[in-house]
Amino acid sequence: METTASNTGSFAQTEINWDKLDKTKFYVVGAGIFTGLTVALYPISVVKTRMQVATKDSVEKSAFAVIRGLLKTEGVPGLYRGFGTVITGAVPARIIFLTALETTKVAAFKMVEPFKLSDPTKAAIANGLAGMTASLCSQGVFVPIDVISQRLMVQGYSGHATYNGGIDVARKVLKQDGFRGLYRGFGLSVMTYSPSSAVWWASYGSSQRVIWSLLGHGNEGNVSVLPSQGTVVMVQGAGGIFAGAAASCVTTPLDTIKTRLQVMGHDVRPSARQVIKSLIADDGWKGFYRGIGPRFFSMSAWGTSMILAYEYLKRICAQDV
Repeated sequence: METTASNTGSFAQTEINWDKLDKTKFYVVGAGIFTGLTVALYPISVVKTRMQVATKDSVEKSAFAVIRGLLKTEGVPGLYRGFGTVITGAVPARIIFLTALETTKVAAFKMVEPFKLSDPTKAAIANGLAGMTASLCSQGVFVPIDVISQRLMVQGYSGHATYNGGIDVARKVLKQDGFRGLYRGFGLSVMTYSPSSAVWWASYGSSQRVIWSLLGHGNEGNVSVLPSQGTVVMVQGAGGIFAGAAASCVTTPLDTIKTRLQVMGHDVRPSARQVIKSLIADDGWKGFYRGIGPRFFSMSAWGTSMILAYEYLKRICAQDV
């Protein structure tokens, strides 16, 4: 996926440069592919969010209990609360993210080239910088979507208010807190998602090169021995799983605090410090890892599915040269 002349061996020949993509096809087809992934994996986000905002008196404290409760009271639609809001904002947010990711990655690889670092190290630095930059650029769209969708996910749960759809949430937030209400937790979102994106892409880029090296495809001597398409997909999938695991372990505490701040009712505006004290009082330090199971599964499943879909998207959108 990376675009740099420093990539060596047959691994470089499995990559598709950003400047060789049909951008229009990339964005249009990509919107469809990632919408499908969102449909498939969205329930995990609902379960994770509910677990993170549960109080110590909540009956549903495990992922399975949350799923049973939703299916019992609302059926399958309960697992898709807030989906309309998310899917509406996802398309522009992903366009911003992917464009920033790929363009920054090109510049970052050129920047680290003179330092004569190993390929995994260069990949980790360049991918990490690109992932962080892309996340920062897209937060302006992601945060309001998060605020609205997460309130819909937890409405009626553990005493949270109920709403008549995303527009009703936006109207009430604007009435109560003004425009800044839609950006509640913005700082924590940046602190959560930017490092998460950096860790994810750094882990993905470096792990791929390590795996390729172990498979004997990381040196000039094997440049004529191209890996099969199946091998390429397996390596990319393994990189996605590793990246998701690393990112979820690093960022879950901040994600838990951010989620609680964003879903608190209009009359209750706790600070980040108060949320931290509440989590420690209820569950001790392990409270910061509420929802770690669904988040770990979500990030690994999202990461693997997303990267395989993304790499496939780049292959079918590559221009003939």
